[in-house]
Amino acid sequence: MSFSVEDPPVSSRAPSGTFPRIVDVDALRAVALLLILVVNINFFASGYSFHLVPDPAHDSWGDQTVRWLVELLFTMKAYLLFSFLFGYSFTLQIDSAARRGVDLVPRFRRRLAGLFVLGVLHAVLLFQGDILTTYALLGLVLLAMRKVRVGTALRAAVLLTAGIGFVLALAATAGTQLVTDPAAALAAGQQSTEALQGGLRSVITEHVRQLPAMFGTLLVQGPLALSAFLFGYAAGRRRLLTDVAGNRQLLRRVQQVGYPVGLAGAVIFASGGGTANLTGLTVGVLTAPLLAAAYAATLLRFFQTDRGRRVAAVLAPAGRMSLSNYLGQSLLCVLVFTGVGSGLAGAVAPPVVVLLAVAIFCVQLAVSAAWMARFRYGPLEWLLRAWTEQQWPRLRAADPA
Repeated sequence: MSFSVEDPPVSSRAPSGTFPRIVDVDALRAVALLLILVVNINFFASGYSFHLVPDPAHDSWGDQTVRWLVELLFTMKAYLLFSFLFGYSFTLQIDSAARRGVDLVPRFRRRLAGLFVLGVLHAVLLFQGDILTTYALLGLVLLAMRKVRVGTALRAAVLLTAGIGFVLALAATAGTQLVTDPAAALAAGQQSTEALQGGLRSVITEHVRQLPAMFGTLLVQGPLALSAFLFGYAAGRRRLLTDVAGNRQLLRRVQQVGYPVGLAGAVIFASGGGTANLTGLTVGVLTAPLLAAAYAATLLRFFQTDRGRRVAAVLAPAGRMSLSNYLGQSLLCVLVFTGVGSGLAGAVAPPVVVLLAVAIFCVQLAVSAAWMARFRYGPLEWLLRAWTEQQWPRLRAADPA
């Protein structure tokens, strides 16, 4: 996730060649927040998802169609968009440190340490599918590569994606199955759902119990996230997002390649069972980055239109406090689905689950707009910045001139 921008907390569009926050980037980050919520909320709504089998209580044609569409359009694409923005934001931190004459390395290390701690707490208390710990660890690799050339970063990103795709293809060819015993997986899904329906102790115990399985997921997710980091780093070095108008032709080519190839791969991925099938997963690994890039290019071009600028202005506050919103999404989902709150785990059909995700995001848009009108940072962004800088930054926004 892109939780590392250290630009001055202003909300105006920056002209080309300058480095303040850019509304388009914050709006893109907000869209990524929505997409990743649409994916992640399914793991709160039912314990079956973590065991790679659908909840048998929701097996109608409509339920299957919604699950298929989420796999097709968002799974593996949403977090890659976040990862791209993390890498892009890293280049802004490099520029900020250079302008201010401060040493980036210790500051960024402290920031990553803070993210790691937040990630551990998130994984145990709220959502075992946390990505912050992975970003914190991979951020150290990004830090070590901070002086590489753009071409080197791009080649490394392509090799990472191709490498993990090759390994998965070998495993698929060897007949490896991710769900070796469907009956056992269904039984485990029922057990997990019942645990989520329990109180706080039951929920935390279930999160901890599932953590080892998440390490296996990260063997695929981690290299892909690092690849997206490097693509974002390259884009930041080329100032791609500070001059969208000047890069229209490049963005158009990304769409022309990304949509046909990415959607074709997404159809194979979703129709093959999503992350539960190694053949489909292999195709998804190789094509999801192209579809995620096409999404980003489309949004960036849309944000250049009059209507797009208005939409971006509405979205941007949520993107400016993405860390607070990411963790806030998990907290709200815990309150809705687990026994800590309403205890609806296993009781809500996939179409309603998606609508709940949209409703949560709309609430966050309103809250973010109200908060950022008064404050310079989101609450958790402020705490993380205080830890990074080893001093309390000013929270309240400056009075209008």
